[in-house]
Amino acid sequence: MKKVLVFVALILLALVILPLAIGYMLPRHHVATSSVTLQQPPDSVWAVIYDFAGYPEWWEYVERMEREVKNGRVIWMQYDSRNQVIPYEVVGTNPPRKLVTRIVDEGMPFGGMWTYDIAPAGSASSLTIREDGVIHNPVFRIVARFIMGYHGTMDDYLTALGRRFGEDVTPTHVND
Repeated sequence: MKKVLVFVALILLALVILPLAIGYMLPRHHVATSSVTLQQPPDSVWAVIYDFAGYPEWWEYVERMEREVKNGRVIWMQYDSRNQVIPYEVVGTNPPRKLVTRIVDEGMPFGGMWTYDIAPAGSASSLTIREDGVIHNPVFRIVARFIMGYHGTMDDYLTALGRRFGEDVTPTHVND
């Protein structure tokens, strides 16, 4: 009986306590940056990334977008394919060069900001997204760090955006 209890304790340690301890040791905050070049002028890129309601048409990750007004602020509710609802707002714009969005629900297991920078590159555009993220949940920290990577969602977004323009793009990671 004692051997069974020791075995169960070791399994519990390996499956629950050790991953939680690792998750708590990982940093809550991170910065990740991904970039692509699109064969489109900045105005065209801006028009698509600022049309939040249109995201479900070209980004398979997004099921639907709903615009709400809360306390005088416009909040976009992003319903994604993972059954998550991510509320975010625009906190800064400089069309067609810069867009800053922020997750507004502090009760989520993660949060942060995306800063989109669009720069002309001849007749094309360079689009760089910088994620200033925070992951509150230690299990999510493990998933983000070791399974999905901090660039996962940004890279998926940029690849889908390229497809929206009929382009095959490969995001690059910038000085992270």
